[in-house]
Amino acid sequence: MAASGLKTAARRWIVPVLAGALMAGCAIVGPDFTTPAAPKQPHWVRAAVASHAQYAGVTERRQPSVEWWRRFNDPVLNQLVAMAYQQNLTLQIAGLRIIEARAQLGIVIGDQFPQTQKVGAEYKRERVSKNVGILRDIAEVIDFDPTFQTWSTGFDAGWELDIWGKVRRGIEAATANLVAQIADYDDVLVIITGDVATAYVTIRELQEELALARRNVNTQSESLRITELRFKNGVTTELDVDEAKALLNSTKAEIPALEADLVKAKNALAVLLGVPPGQIDGLVDRPGAIPRPPAEVGLGIPADLLRRRPDIRAAEMRAAAQSAQIGVAKADLYPQFGISGQIGFKATDLDDLFSNQSLTGLINPGISWDFLNYGRIRNNVRVQDARYQALIVNYQQTVLEAYSEVESALTAFLKAKQEALYLSRAVEASRKATRVAIEQYRDGTTDFTRVLNTQTTLLRTEQRLASVRADVVVNLIAVYKALGGGWQPANQRPFVNQANKDQMAARTNWGRLLDEDAITPSERALEPPPSPRLNPRRFEPADW
Repeated sequence: MAASGLKTAARRWIVPVLAGALMAGCAIVGPDFTTPAAPKQPHWVRAAVASHAQYAGVTERRQPSVEWWRRFNDPVLNQLVAMAYQQNLTLQIAGLRIIEARAQLGIVIGDQFPQTQKVGAEYKRERVSKNVGILRDIAEVIDFDPTFQTWSTGFDAGWELDIWGKVRRGIEAATANLVAQIADYDDVLVIITGDVATAYVTIRELQEELALARRNVNTQSESLRITELRFKNGVTTELDVDEAKALLNSTKAEIPALEADLVKAKNALAVLLGVPPGQIDGLVDRPGAIPRPPAEVGLGIPADLLRRRPDIRAAEMRAAAQSAQIGVAKADLYPQFGISGQIGFKATDLDDLFSNQSLTGLINPGISWDFLNYGRIRNNVRVQDARYQALIVNYQQTVLEAYSEVESALTAFLKAKQEALYLSRAVEASRKATRVAIEQYRDGTTDFTRVLNTQTTLLRTEQRLASVRADVVVNLIAVYKALGGGWQPANQRPFVNQANKDQMAARTNWGRLLDEDAITPSERALEPPPSPRLNPRRFEPADW
Protein backbone atom coordinates (compact mmCIF):
# COMPACT_ATOMS: atom_id res chain seq x y z
CA MET A 1 0.00 0.00 0.00
CA ALA A 2 2.80 2.40 0.84
CA ALA A 3 4.54 1.74 -2.46
CA SER A 4 1.30 2.27 -4.33
CA GLY A 5 0.82 5.65 -2.60
CA LEU A 6 4.28 6.74 -3.64
CA LYS A 7 3.56 5.87 -7.26
CA THR A 8 0.33 7.84 -7.17
CA ALA A 9 2.08 10.88 -5.73
CA ALA A 10 4.78 10.59 -8.38
CA ARG A 11 2.22 10.63 -11.17
CA ARG A 12 0.40 13.56 -9.57
CA TRP A 13 3.41 15.83 -8.92
CA ILE A 14 6.63 14.74 -10.62
CA VAL A 15 5.28 14.17 -14.12
CA PRO A 16 3.70 17.65 -14.48
CA VAL A 17 6.81 19.33 -13.09
CA LEU A 18 9.13 17.42 -15.42
CA ALA A 19 6.86 18.13 -18.37
CA GLY A 20 7.00 21.83 -17.60
CA ALA A 21 10.78 21.62 -17.31
CA LEU A 22 11.08 19.98 -20.71
CA MET A 23 8.77 22.57 -22.29
CA ALA A 24 10.87 25.40 -20.87
CA GLY A 25 14.21 23.66 -21.34
CA CYS A 26 15.23 25.93 -24.20
CA ALA A 27 14.50 29.12 -22.23
CA ILE A 28 18.13 29.99 -21.55
CA VAL A 29 18.28 33.55 -20.29
CA GLY A 30 21.18 35.90 -20.87
CA PRO A 31 23.14 36.85 -24.00
CA ASP A 32 24.74 34.35 -26.36
CA PHE A 33 28.38 35.25 -26.76
CA THR A 34 29.81 36.38 -30.08
CA THR A 35 33.37 37.47 -30.70
CA PRO A 36 33.60 41.21 -30.00
CA ALA A 37 34.37 43.62 -32.81
CA ALA A 38 38.07 44.46 -32.88
CA PRO A 39 40.13 47.15 -34.59
CA LYS A 40 41.22 46.05 -38.07
CA GLN A 41 44.48 46.72 -39.84
CA PRO A 42 44.64 45.67 -43.52
CA HIS A 43 48.44 45.62 -43.82
CA TRP A 44 51.54 45.97 -41.73
CA VAL A 45 52.82 49.51 -42.11
CA ARG A 46 56.46 48.51 -42.53
CA ALA A 47 55.74 45.55 -44.80
CA ALA A 48 53.60 47.78 -47.04
CA VAL A 49 56.76 49.62 -48.09
CA ALA A 50 58.92 46.50 -48.26
CA SER A 51 59.75 47.30 -51.87
CA HIS A 52 62.12 49.93 -50.48
CA ALA A 53 65.64 48.61 -50.03
CA GLN A 54 65.71 49.26 -46.30
CA TYR A 55 62.63 47.06 -45.76
CA ALA A 56 63.77 44.16 -47.92
CA GLY A 57 63.48 40.74 -46.35
CA VAL A 58 59.98 41.00 -44.83
CA THR A 59 56.82 39.92 -46.61
CA GLU A 60 53.12 39.45 -45.96
CA ARG A 61 52.92 36.77 -48.64
CA ARG A 62 54.34 34.13 -46.30
CA GLN A 63 53.00 33.04 -42.94
CA PRO A 64 55.41 33.35 -39.99
CA SER A 65 57.24 30.18 -39.08
CA VAL A 66 55.69 28.14 -36.29
CA GLU A 67 59.01 26.79 -35.00
CA TRP A 68 60.74 30.04 -35.90
CA TRP A 69 63.88 29.37 -33.87
CA ARG A 70 64.83 26.61 -36.31
CA ARG A 71 65.27 29.22 -39.04
CA PHE A 72 68.44 30.39 -37.30
CA ASN A 73 70.04 26.98 -38.07
CA ASP A 74 71.61 26.79 -34.61
CA PRO A 75 71.53 23.27 -33.09
CA VAL A 76 72.30 24.57 -29.59
CA LEU A 77 69.32 26.96 -29.71
CA ASN A 78 67.06 24.13 -30.89
CA GLN A 79 68.22 21.98 -27.98
CA LEU A 80 67.68 24.76 -25.45
CA VAL A 81 64.11 25.39 -26.63
CA ALA A 82 63.35 21.67 -26.41
CA MET A 83 64.70 21.60 -22.85
CA ALA A 84 62.57 24.59 -21.88
CA TYR A 85 59.44 22.88 -23.18
CA GLN A 86 60.16 19.90 -20.98
CA GLN A 87 61.53 21.54 -17.82
CA ASN A 88 60.40 25.17 -17.47
CA LEU A 89 58.61 25.55 -14.12
CA THR A 90 56.40 28.48 -15.17
CA LEU A 91 55.09 26.35 -18.01
CA GLN A 92 54.39 23.51 -15.59
CA ILE A 93 52.37 25.88 -13.39
CA ALA A 94 50.33 26.95 -16.42
CA GLY A 95 49.67 23.29 -17.25
CA LEU A 96 48.49 22.59 -13.70
CA ARG A 97 46.05 25.50 -13.93
CA ILE A 98 44.49 23.74 -16.91
CA ILE A 99 43.97 20.62 -14.80
CA GLU A 100 42.44 22.80 -12.08
CA ALA A 101 40.07 24.38 -14.60
CA ARG A 102 39.02 20.94 -15.82
CA ALA A 103 38.20 19.88 -12.28
CA GLN A 104 36.20 23.09 -11.78
CA LEU A 105 34.31 22.31 -14.96
CA GLY A 106 33.48 18.88 -13.55
CA ILE A 107 31.99 20.53 -10.46
CA VAL A 108 29.69 22.68 -12.60
CA ILE A 109 28.65 19.71 -14.72
CA GLY A 110 27.49 17.97 -11.57
CA ASP A 111 24.93 20.73 -11.02
CA GLN A 112 22.90 19.29 -13.91
CA PHE A 113 22.05 16.34 -11.69
CA PRO A 114 20.44 16.16 -8.23
CA GLN A 115 22.44 18.64 -6.20
CA THR A 116 21.92 16.88 -2.86
CA GLN A 117 22.15 13.11 -2.59
CA LYS A 118 22.47 11.27 0.67
CA VAL A 119 22.19 7.70 1.83
CA GLY A 120 21.91 7.21 5.56
CA ALA A 121 21.06 4.81 8.34
CA GLU A 122 20.23 5.51 11.95
CA TYR A 123 19.52 3.75 15.21
CA LYS A 124 17.78 5.76 17.90
CA ARG A 125 17.05 4.70 21.49
CA GLU A 126 15.17 7.11 23.74
CA ARG A 127 13.74 7.04 27.27
CA VAL A 128 10.92 9.44 28.03
CA SER A 129 9.96 10.83 31.41
CA LYS A 130 6.86 9.39 33.16
CA ASN A 131 6.33 12.71 34.94
CA VAL A 132 5.56 14.84 31.88
CA GLY A 133 2.07 15.74 30.65
CA ILE A 134 -0.29 12.92 29.85
CA LEU A 135 2.39 10.33 30.44
CA ARG A 136 2.14 11.03 34.17
CA ASP A 137 -1.59 10.25 34.14
CA ILE A 138 -0.99 7.08 32.14
CA ALA A 139 1.74 5.97 34.50
CA GLU A 140 -0.69 6.20 37.41
CA VAL A 141 -2.96 3.70 35.65
CA ILE A 142 -0.62 1.54 33.63
CA ASP A 143 2.94 0.57 34.23
CA PHE A 144 4.73 0.86 30.84
CA ASP A 145 8.29 0.76 29.57
CA PRO A 146 9.32 4.40 28.81
CA THR A 147 12.16 3.26 26.52
CA PHE A 148 11.68 3.40 22.74
CA GLN A 149 13.99 2.42 19.89
CA THR A 150 13.87 3.06 16.16
CA TRP A 151 15.81 1.63 13.24
CA SER A 152 15.81 3.56 9.95
CA THR A 153 17.59 3.73 6.64
CA GLY A 154 16.89 5.61 3.44
CA PHE A 155 17.92 7.77 0.51
CA ASP A 156 17.37 11.55 0.25
CA ALA A 157 17.75 13.63 -2.90
CA GLY A 158 17.08 17.20 -3.95
CA TRP A 159 17.16 18.62 -7.47
CA GLU A 160 16.79 22.21 -8.59
CA LEU A 161 15.62 22.05 -12.20
CA ASP A 162 17.57 24.10 -14.71
CA ILE A 163 14.51 25.77 -16.24
CA TRP A 164 16.19 29.08 -17.09
CA GLY A 165 19.60 27.74 -18.07
CA LYS A 166 21.49 28.83 -14.97
CA VAL A 167 23.47 25.60 -14.82
CA ARG A 168 23.98 25.51 -18.57
CA ARG A 169 25.33 29.05 -18.53
CA GLY A 170 27.59 28.02 -15.69
CA ILE A 171 28.93 25.18 -17.82
CA GLU A 172 29.52 27.61 -20.67
CA ALA A 173 31.45 29.90 -18.32
CA ALA A 174 33.57 27.05 -16.92
CA THR A 175 34.28 25.69 -20.41
CA ALA A 176 35.32 29.12 -21.67
CA ASN A 177 37.55 29.49 -18.61
CA LEU A 178 39.15 26.14 -19.42
CA VAL A 179 39.85 27.23 -23.01
CA ALA A 180 41.24 30.51 -21.66
CA GLN A 181 43.63 28.58 -19.40
CA ILE A 182 44.82 26.58 -22.41
CA ALA A 183 45.39 29.84 -24.28
CA ASP A 184 47.34 31.14 -21.26
CA TYR A 185 49.47 27.99 -21.44
CA ASP A 186 50.13 28.67 -25.11
CA ASP A 187 51.00 32.28 -24.29
CA VAL A 188 53.53 31.09 -21.73
CA LEU A 189 55.04 28.92 -24.47
CA VAL A 190 55.39 31.96 -26.72
CA ILE A 191 57.04 33.99 -23.95
CA ILE A 192 59.36 31.22 -22.80
CA THR A 193 60.49 30.37 -26.32
CA GLY A 194 61.33 34.01 -26.96
CA ASP A 195 63.02 34.46 -23.59
CA VAL A 196 65.19 31.36 -24.08
CA ALA A 197 66.25 32.52 -27.54
CA THR A 198 66.94 36.06 -26.27
CA ALA A 199 69.01 34.76 -23.34
CA TYR A 200 70.99 32.53 -25.70
CA VAL A 201 71.68 35.44 -28.08
CA THR A 202 72.81 37.55 -25.10
CA ILE A 203 75.27 34.80 -24.11
CA ARG A 204 76.66 34.64 -27.65
CA GLU A 205 76.92 38.44 -27.75
CA LEU A 206 78.87 38.57 -24.47
CA GLN A 207 81.13 35.74 -25.63
CA GLU A 208 81.89 37.67 -28.82
CA GLU A 209 82.55 40.90 -26.91
CA LEU A 210 84.92 38.99 -24.63
CA ALA A 211 86.74 37.61 -27.66
CA LEU A 212 86.98 41.11 -29.13
CA ALA A 213 88.33 42.53 -25.88
CA ARG A 214 90.97 39.80 -25.63
CA ARG A 215 91.95 40.25 -29.27
CA ASN A 216 92.32 43.99 -28.72
CA VAL A 217 94.40 43.31 -25.61
CA ASN A 218 96.80 41.35 -27.83
CA THR A 219 96.90 44.16 -30.38
CA GLN A 220 97.45 46.82 -27.73
CA SER A 221 100.11 44.69 -26.04
CA GLU A 222 102.01 44.65 -29.32
CA SER A 223 101.67 48.45 -29.52
CA LEU A 224 103.04 48.75 -25.99
CA ARG A 225 106.02 46.57 -26.93
CA ILE A 226 106.76 48.81 -29.89
CA THR A 227 106.57 52.00 -27.78
CA GLU A 228 108.85 50.53 -25.12
CA LEU A 229 111.36 49.53 -27.77
CA ARG A 230 111.28 52.97 -29.36
CA PHE A 231 111.64 54.60 -25.92
CA LYS A 232 114.70 52.46 -25.12
CA ASN A 233 116.23 53.49 -28.43
CA GLY A 234 115.56 57.14 -27.62
CA VAL A 235 113.24 57.59 -30.60
CA THR A 236 110.22 58.64 -28.54
CA THR A 237 109.34 59.88 -25.07
CA GLU A 238 108.00 58.01 -22.07
CA LEU A 239 104.63 59.65 -22.73
CA ASP A 240 103.93 57.18 -25.55
CA VAL A 241 104.67 54.27 -23.20
CA ASP A 242 102.30 55.60 -20.53
CA GLU A 243 99.52 56.18 -23.05
CA ALA A 244 99.94 52.64 -24.41
CA LYS A 245 99.82 51.22 -20.89
CA ALA A 246 96.70 53.24 -20.06
CA LEU A 247 94.87 52.03 -23.14
CA LEU A 248 95.90 48.41 -22.58
CA ASN A 249 94.79 48.32 -18.93
CA SER A 250 91.57 50.12 -19.73
CA THR A 251 90.74 47.37 -22.23
CA LYS A 252 91.75 44.66 -19.75
CA ALA A 253 89.43 46.22 -17.15
CA GLU A 254 86.43 45.57 -19.39
CA ILE A 255 86.99 41.81 -19.34
CA PRO A 256 85.94 41.08 -15.69
CA ALA A 257 82.69 43.01 -16.14
CA LEU A 258 81.90 41.11 -19.35
CA GLU A 259 82.68 37.80 -17.62
CA ALA A 260 80.32 38.72 -14.76
CA ASP A 261 77.56 39.64 -17.22
CA LEU A 262 78.12 36.33 -19.01
CA VAL A 263 77.64 34.36 -15.77
CA LYS A 264 74.44 36.31 -15.06
CA ALA A 265 73.10 35.54 -18.55
CA LYS A 266 73.87 31.83 -18.12
CA ASN A 267 72.11 31.79 -14.75
CA ALA A 268 69.05 33.48 -16.24
CA LEU A 269 68.96 30.88 -18.99
CA ALA A 270 69.30 28.09 -16.42
CA VAL A 271 66.20 29.37 -14.60
CA LEU A 272 64.25 29.34 -17.87
CA LEU A 273 65.33 25.73 -18.40
CA GLY A 274 64.40 24.73 -14.85
CA VAL A 275 67.92 23.65 -13.84
CA PRO A 276 70.41 24.93 -11.23
CA PRO A 277 73.13 27.39 -12.31
CA GLY A 278 76.12 25.78 -13.96
CA GLN A 279 74.34 22.79 -15.49
CA ILE A 280 74.10 24.36 -18.96
CA ASP A 281 77.65 25.74 -19.11
CA GLY A 282 78.90 22.76 -21.07
CA LEU A 283 76.22 23.35 -23.69
CA VAL A 284 76.60 27.09 -24.24
CA ASP A 285 80.38 27.23 -23.77
CA ARG A 286 80.88 25.39 -27.02
CA PRO A 287 82.22 27.66 -29.79
CA GLY A 288 79.40 29.51 -31.50
CA ALA A 289 78.58 32.82 -33.07
CA ILE A 290 75.59 35.11 -32.74
CA PRO A 291 72.81 33.42 -34.76
CA ARG A 292 72.23 34.87 -38.22
CA PRO A 293 68.68 35.91 -39.14
CA PRO A 294 66.98 34.26 -42.12
CA ALA A 295 67.07 36.03 -45.47
CA GLU A 296 63.30 36.51 -45.49
CA VAL A 297 60.80 36.89 -42.66
CA GLY A 298 57.15 35.98 -43.26
CA LEU A 299 54.60 38.10 -41.44
CA GLY A 300 51.22 37.03 -42.78
CA ILE A 301 48.44 39.60 -42.74
CA PRO A 302 47.23 41.39 -39.60
CA ALA A 303 43.88 39.56 -39.64
CA ASP A 304 45.72 36.30 -38.97
CA LEU A 305 47.08 37.76 -35.75
CA LEU A 306 43.66 37.43 -34.07
CA ARG A 307 43.83 33.69 -34.61
CA ARG A 308 47.51 33.16 -33.83
CA ARG A 309 48.07 35.20 -30.67
CA PRO A 310 47.21 33.14 -27.57
CA ASP A 311 46.71 36.24 -25.41
CA ILE A 312 44.02 37.48 -27.82
CA ARG A 313 42.26 34.12 -27.68
CA ALA A 314 42.51 34.13 -23.89
CA ALA A 315 40.97 37.62 -23.74
CA GLU A 316 38.14 36.45 -26.00
CA MET A 317 37.42 33.39 -23.88
CA ARG A 318 37.40 35.39 -20.65
CA ALA A 319 34.81 37.66 -22.23
CA ALA A 320 32.84 34.53 -23.22
CA ALA A 321 32.98 33.24 -19.65
CA GLN A 322 31.74 36.56 -18.27
CA SER A 323 28.95 36.70 -20.88
CA ALA A 324 27.66 33.41 -19.50
CA GLN A 325 27.79 34.84 -15.96
CA ILE A 326 25.17 37.39 -17.02
CA GLY A 327 22.82 34.49 -17.76
CA VAL A 328 23.63 32.92 -14.40
CA ALA A 329 22.69 36.17 -12.65
CA LYS A 330 19.53 36.72 -14.73
CA ALA A 331 18.22 33.26 -13.88
CA ASP A 332 17.73 34.45 -10.30
CA LEU A 333 15.04 36.87 -11.53
CA TYR A 334 12.72 33.96 -12.26
CA PRO A 335 11.05 31.29 -10.11
CA GLN A 336 13.18 28.31 -9.25
CA PHE A 337 11.61 24.86 -9.47
CA GLY A 338 12.85 21.95 -7.46
CA ILE A 339 12.02 18.43 -6.34
CA SER A 340 13.12 16.81 -3.13
CA GLY A 341 12.27 13.38 -1.92
CA GLN A 342 13.06 10.60 0.46
CA ILE A 343 12.48 6.89 0.43
CA GLY A 344 13.47 4.43 3.12
CA PHE A 345 12.48 2.07 5.87
CA LYS A 346 11.73 2.62 9.54
CA ALA A 347 10.90 0.07 12.23
CA THR A 348 11.15 -0.50 15.95
CA ASP A 349 12.73 -3.92 15.56
CA LEU A 350 15.67 -4.51 13.28
CA ASP A 351 14.10 -7.74 11.97
CA ASP A 352 11.14 -5.75 10.60
CA LEU A 353 13.18 -2.97 9.03
CA PHE A 354 13.00 -4.14 5.42
CA SER A 355 9.43 -5.40 5.40
CA ASN A 356 6.81 -3.77 3.17
CA GLN A 357 5.05 -2.29 6.19
CA SER A 358 8.25 -0.42 7.16
CA LEU A 359 8.47 1.49 3.87
CA THR A 360 8.40 5.31 4.17
CA GLY A 361 8.60 7.99 1.53
CA LEU A 362 8.29 11.67 0.78
CA ILE A 363 7.96 13.62 -2.49
CA ASN A 364 8.14 17.38 -2.29
CA PRO A 365 7.93 19.38 -5.53
CA GLY A 366 8.42 23.05 -4.82
CA ILE A 367 8.88 26.52 -6.18
CA SER A 368 10.78 29.49 -4.76
CA TRP A 369 10.99 33.03 -6.01
CA ASP A 370 13.05 35.85 -4.52
CA PHE A 371 10.75 38.53 -5.92
CA LEU A 372 11.24 40.75 -2.88
CA ASN A 373 14.99 40.85 -3.67
CA TYR A 374 14.60 42.10 -7.23
CA GLY A 375 16.68 45.20 -6.56
CA ARG A 376 19.63 43.16 -5.33
CA ILE A 377 19.30 40.62 -8.14
CA ARG A 378 19.02 43.26 -10.87
CA ASN A 379 22.06 45.05 -9.53
CA ASN A 380 23.97 41.79 -9.62
CA VAL A 381 22.99 41.44 -13.29
CA ARG A 382 24.29 44.96 -13.87
CA VAL A 383 27.54 44.10 -12.11
CA GLN A 384 28.05 41.08 -14.37
CA ASP A 385 27.17 43.10 -17.47
CA ALA A 386 29.63 45.85 -16.55
CA ARG A 387 32.37 43.26 -16.05
CA TYR A 388 31.51 41.75 -19.42
CA GLN A 389 31.74 45.13 -21.16
CA ALA A 390 35.09 45.75 -19.48
CA LEU A 391 36.36 42.44 -20.86
CA ILE A 392 35.13 43.37 -24.34
CA VAL A 393 37.15 46.59 -24.12
CA ASN A 394 40.09 44.59 -22.75
CA TYR A 395 39.85 42.28 -25.77
CA GLN A 396 39.97 45.30 -28.11
CA GLN A 397 42.89 46.73 -26.15
CA THR A 398 44.73 43.41 -26.42
CA VAL A 399 44.28 43.44 -30.19
CA LEU A 400 45.59 47.02 -30.46
CA GLU A 401 48.59 46.19 -28.28
CA ALA A 402 49.31 43.16 -30.46
CA TYR A 403 49.33 45.30 -33.61
CA SER A 404 51.59 47.82 -31.87
CA GLU A 405 54.02 45.15 -30.67
CA VAL A 406 54.42 43.75 -34.17
CA GLU A 407 54.98 47.17 -35.75
CA SER A 408 57.43 48.27 -33.05
CA ALA A 409 59.43 45.04 -33.16
CA LEU A 410 59.45 45.08 -36.96
CA THR A 411 60.71 48.67 -37.04
CA ALA A 412 63.44 47.89 -34.49
CA PHE A 413 64.50 44.82 -36.51
CA LEU A 414 64.76 46.69 -39.81
CA LYS A 415 66.54 49.68 -38.30
CA ALA A 416 69.01 47.42 -36.48
CA LYS A 417 69.81 45.75 -39.81
CA GLN A 418 70.62 49.18 -41.29
CA GLU A 419 72.78 50.07 -38.30
CA ALA A 420 74.64 46.76 -38.54
CA LEU A 421 75.38 47.42 -42.22
CA TYR A 422 76.93 50.80 -41.50
CA LEU A 423 78.87 49.53 -38.50
CA SER A 424 80.32 46.61 -40.45
CA ARG A 425 81.71 49.13 -42.94
CA ALA A 426 83.04 51.22 -40.05
CA VAL A 427 84.79 48.20 -38.51
CA GLU A 428 86.42 47.32 -41.79
CA ALA A 429 87.72 50.88 -42.16
CA SER A 430 88.88 51.01 -38.50
CA ARG A 431 90.87 47.80 -38.87
CA LYS A 432 92.62 49.14 -41.93
CA ALA A 433 93.30 52.48 -40.19
CA THR A 434 94.74 50.71 -37.17
CA ARG A 435 97.13 48.63 -39.29
CA VAL A 436 98.32 51.69 -41.21
CA ALA A 437 98.77 53.77 -38.03
CA ILE A 438 100.92 51.09 -36.39
CA GLU A 439 103.06 50.73 -39.49
CA GLN A 440 103.53 54.49 -39.77
CA TYR A 441 104.39 54.74 -36.06
CA ARG A 442 106.94 51.93 -36.42
CA ASP A 443 108.46 53.81 -39.35
CA GLY A 444 108.41 57.07 -37.38
CA THR A 445 106.13 58.92 -39.82
CA THR A 446 103.35 59.54 -37.28
CA ASP A 447 103.03 59.99 -33.53
CA PHE A 448 101.49 57.56 -31.06
CA THR A 449 98.34 59.66 -30.68
CA ARG A 450 97.22 58.45 -34.10
CA VAL A 451 97.76 54.81 -33.04
CA LEU A 452 95.92 55.44 -29.79
CA ASN A 453 92.93 56.98 -31.52
CA THR A 454 92.62 54.29 -34.19
CA GLN A 455 92.85 51.43 -31.66
CA THR A 456 90.27 53.06 -29.39
CA THR A 457 87.92 53.60 -32.32
CA LEU A 458 88.38 50.02 -33.48
CA LEU A 459 87.56 48.60 -30.05
CA ARG A 460 84.42 50.71 -29.62
CA THR A 461 83.22 50.09 -33.18
CA GLU A 462 83.70 46.32 -32.93
CA GLN A 463 81.84 46.26 -29.63
CA ARG A 464 78.97 48.30 -31.11
CA LEU A 465 78.80 46.00 -34.12
CA ALA A 466 78.59 42.90 -31.91
CA SER A 467 75.87 44.56 -29.84
CA VAL A 468 73.88 45.64 -32.89
CA ARG A 469 74.19 42.23 -34.57
CA ALA A 470 72.70 40.77 -31.41
CA ASP A 471 70.00 43.48 -31.47
CA VAL A 472 69.03 42.41 -35.00
CA VAL A 473 68.37 38.87 -33.80
CA VAL A 474 66.71 39.94 -30.54
CA ASN A 475 64.38 42.29 -32.40
CA LEU A 476 63.53 39.53 -34.88
CA ILE A 477 62.73 37.28 -31.93
CA ALA A 478 60.44 40.05 -30.67
CA VAL A 479 58.74 40.07 -34.10
CA TYR A 480 58.12 36.33 -33.91
CA LYS A 481 56.81 36.65 -30.35
CA ALA A 482 54.51 39.51 -31.33
CA LEU A 483 53.17 37.39 -34.19
CA GLY A 484 52.30 34.64 -31.72
CA GLY A 485 54.84 32.11 -32.92
CA GLY A 486 56.05 29.21 -30.84
CA TRP A 487 52.93 27.85 -29.16
CA GLN A 488 51.49 25.48 -31.75
CA PRO A 489 53.92 22.60 -31.07
CA ALA A 490 52.34 22.31 -27.60
CA ASN A 491 49.37 20.64 -29.32
CA GLN A 492 51.47 17.49 -29.40
CA ARG A 493 52.84 17.84 -25.90
CA PRO A 494 51.20 17.04 -22.54
CA PHE A 495 50.18 19.91 -20.32
CA VAL A 496 51.57 18.21 -17.21
CA ASN A 497 54.74 16.15 -17.18
CA GLN A 498 54.79 12.63 -15.86
CA ALA A 499 56.60 13.50 -12.62
CA ASN A 500 53.85 15.92 -11.58
CA LYS A 501 51.16 13.45 -12.65
CA ASP A 502 52.72 10.73 -10.50
CA GLN A 503 52.85 13.01 -7.43
CA MET A 504 49.24 14.12 -7.90
CA ALA A 505 47.97 10.59 -8.52
CA ALA A 506 49.70 9.39 -5.34
CA ARG A 507 47.68 11.92 -3.27
CA THR A 508 44.34 12.04 -5.06
CA ASN A 509 42.11 9.97 -7.31
CA TRP A 510 42.04 12.12 -10.45
CA GLY A 511 39.97 9.78 -12.61
CA ARG A 512 40.59 10.67 -16.25
CA LEU A 513 41.33 14.34 -15.66
CA LEU A 514 45.09 13.80 -15.96
CA ASP A 515 44.72 11.93 -19.26
CA GLU A 516 45.70 14.05 -22.24
CA ASP A 517 43.39 12.08 -24.56
CA ALA A 518 40.46 13.40 -22.49
CA ILE A 519 41.02 16.89 -23.93
CA THR A 520 38.54 17.59 -26.70
CA PRO A 521 39.63 19.15 -29.99
CA SER A 522 37.50 22.23 -29.27
CA GLU A 523 39.59 22.93 -26.16
CA ARG A 524 42.72 23.11 -28.27
CA ALA A 525 41.13 24.80 -31.28
CA LEU A 526 42.57 28.01 -32.63
CA GLU A 527 39.09 29.50 -32.86
CA PRO A 528 36.89 28.05 -30.10
CA PRO A 529 33.12 28.14 -30.78
CA PRO A 530 31.35 31.26 -29.43
CA SER A 531 29.42 29.21 -26.87
CA PRO A 532 31.67 26.26 -26.02
CA ARG A 533 29.72 23.06 -25.47
CA LEU A 534 30.97 20.22 -23.38
CA ASN A 535 31.63 16.73 -24.60
CA PRO A 536 30.29 14.77 -21.59
CA ARG A 537 32.25 11.68 -22.54
CA ARG A 538 35.33 13.36 -21.04
CA PHE A 539 33.88 12.89 -17.57
CA GLU A 540 32.75 9.75 -15.83
CA PRO A 541 30.00 9.81 -13.16
CA ALA A 542 32.60 9.65 -10.43
CA ASP A 543 33.99 12.98 -11.67
CA TRP A 544 30.74 14.92 -11.04
